[in-house]
Amino acid sequence: MGDSSPHAAEATHVEEVEVAGHIIDSLILPKVLDTITTGGGTFKIKSIAIGQGRSDPSRALIEVRAATDEALQAILAAISDHGAVPVHSIDCQTEPVGQAGVLPEGFYSSTNQRTEVRLGGQWVEVADQEMDCGVVVGKDDRPRCVPMSEVNVGDKVIVGHAGVRVFPPDRGDAGEHAFAFMNSAVSTEKPKAGQVRQIAELLRDNQAGGGKTLIVGGPAIVHTGSGPLLSELIRGGYVHKLFAGNALATHDIEQAMFGTSLGVHLDDARIAEAGHEHHLRAINRIRRVGSIAAAVDQGLITSGVMHDCVKNNVEFLLAGSIRDDGPLPDVITDVLDAQRQMREAVRDVTFCLMIATTLHSIAVGNLLPAWVKVVCVDINPSTVIKLSDRGSFQTVGLVTDVEPFLRSLVEEVWKTSGQ
Repeated sequence: MGDSSPHAAEATHVEEVEVAGHIIDSLILPKVLDTITTGGGTFKIKSIAIGQGRSDPSRALIEVRAATDEALQAILAAISDHGAVPVHSIDCQTEPVGQAGVLPEGFYSSTNQRTEVRLGGQWVEVADQEMDCGVVVGKDDRPRCVPMSEVNVGDKVIVGHAGVRVFPPDRGDAGEHAFAFMNSAVSTEKPKAGQVRQIAELLRDNQAGGGKTLIVGGPAIVHTGSGPLLSELIRGGYVHKLFAGNALATHDIEQAMFGTSLGVHLDDARIAEAGHEHHLRAINRIRRVGSIAAAVDQGLITSGVMHDCVKNNVEFLLAGSIRDDGPLPDVITDVLDAQRQMREAVRDVTFCLMIATTLHSIAVGNLLPAWVKVVCVDINPSTVIKLSDRGSFQTVGLVTDVEPFLRSLVEEVWKTSGQ
């Protein structure tokens, strides 16, 4: 059944693979078959069992053929990202790192999806799942994702796709209605009220379930006068971590000290005299006392997002860029160090809300495993599209301005919380 070519018999290099799970409704099976033919191979579906109920998995046994071993291996590598596993599995192969920060040639490049590797005849789950990393097998035979810059001489790195299997996310449980809108394309014309209500439910449920919510925020939160709305969520216990750059913190502190953002009064939009200096003076004052927390403790900052983060023990991580003024003393100016600290901080994150920041959103999206729910809110639809294009396909996009979104979100959170 299902022979893809009348000349399939001419292809002498053959491998049987199996795909299992929600392979029909998640379109995994057609993706696998399309990848085989696009790669110059042919296939024959030797057997298939389709689940009868919504929760029943399906399973297909596929014979893959290619004209050369190189072509076959390339096809197997490509379809493995969709969860296709050779039936006759062997242990994964490793090679030692010969130069610090350099992976062996032919290293297995990880995805953000749950992955297992075969060691000593047993399938072992890969820890610290992250896309675009190598997989290092430690001395305890525990595999984990490690970025290229972090590998050391002697580390055993998995090479090739043999002995590696990937588990694409299944279609969500029917009860997970709050994320049901994730399957549709990004659009500026969708009704916002229902989506905001569902995001509020996610925030509430994540808090009630003991999860950790990460906010990734851009300076537009302050520029649009939305800072007090984010502060409400922080004080309400709905935010556990904040990732931002120098700009959000700087202009938030500027607002707390001068009532302006970029020199513009947020209450009446008047341009302040010498207002262009305000953010520099704010940075200078914080640098004088040594940190944002010290400024809060000394009463130099008495309101705002950063003040409420300090007062409510919300972990914040500020990553710098080459265009930063100052920067604030809390800003991490070494990009690899910032990435390293962000990677550690996201380990226990269960829900991420990204608001009005393209670069930070993409950076954090690259660090998160596929099972972490992500909502990206931006006035520019290309931000959400870029996130998805880079592999963060679990991202839900909401195209809207920051202020009306946060205002509606706060209202819905209090409603659903019964406050």
